[in-house]
Amino acid sequence: MTKKTILDVRRREHRRLLTSLLITAIVGFMSLTVSAQDSKQLSKQNIVKSVHNDVTQFQTFYKQRFPEVEFNEFANGVYAIDEASREQWLEIEDFPPYELSVDQGKEYFETPFDNGKSYADCFENGGIGIRQNFPFFDSKKEMVVTLELAINQCRIDNGMPPLNYKKGEIAEISAYMAYTSRGKTSQIEVTTKKAFKAYLNGKQFFYAKRGQLNFSCADCHMNSTGMKIRADITSPALGQTTGFPTYRSKWDEIGTLHWRYAGCNKNIRALPFAAQSEQYRDLEFFHSIMSRGLPINGPSSRK
Repeated sequence: MTKKTILDVRRREHRRLLTSLLITAIVGFMSLTVSAQDSKQLSKQNIVKSVHNDVTQFQTFYKQRFPEVEFNEFANGVYAIDEASREQWLEIEDFPPYELSVDQGKEYFETPFDNGKSYADCFENGGIGIRQNFPFFDSKKEMVVTLELAINQCRIDNGMPPLNYKKGEIAEISAYMAYTSRGKTSQIEVTTKKAFKAYLNGKQFFYAKRGQLNFSCADCHMNSTGMKIRADITSPALGQTTGFPTYRSKWDEIGTLHWRYAGCNKNIRALPFAAQSEQYRDLEFFHSIMSRGLPINGPSSRK
């Protein structure tokens, strides 16, 4: 091993150590903020401020780690941070593999139910250009509502059977709705104590270690962002939610975010939760809020 090689290795290890320390500091500070404020005593102003601080720290981490990447580019996942992967992705985008799914989703969306109504009757603005408003905390139902959950609720309210939450028709309808929202920025807010509790549950899930490999979401998508795990480069958590539903080469079809969550749990040898479980809905709530300000660019294509 040459002297130059040894120095390069030491520099990489030094950067990795600094990154690890920064993440530890971020997580520790964010946890301290939560523990220091009893959620029962939080005012709306304090809730908004706490979430804003979390978003700022989360996004600052990636801006400092990848200073050459423009903020909006983080919506493109790993293709924002790896030039070779980006070149391949741009070639794929000339003939997007999700294009047929968008067309099929539009057909499903516009086809009337048996009672004569359609999906457009269930959503504001007829369901067009609203993807950036999901997920949100429904104060009446006291739970996080994702777009896929709302799609199935629309079906149930109109006497139709629910769809599979991971793929197929629901992913195609979601893809069409996301497509009509491209370029709109996510500005999901947390303003009530119960919404804040769901947000904190999602935050805890993101940073908590689980499975036989004892990994957290942050271990892969913060600490190891940009590094290779086997043949793949791990993507930043920032911007991951904006491109769903996603056509993955591994799936050979389009699928929802909760399908991906389940896959991540399996990868670390943890039992996955059911799609649209409270755990995944709260995780999506936190995960999406961390990408506040990024443009919706779903559906997308990923490896």
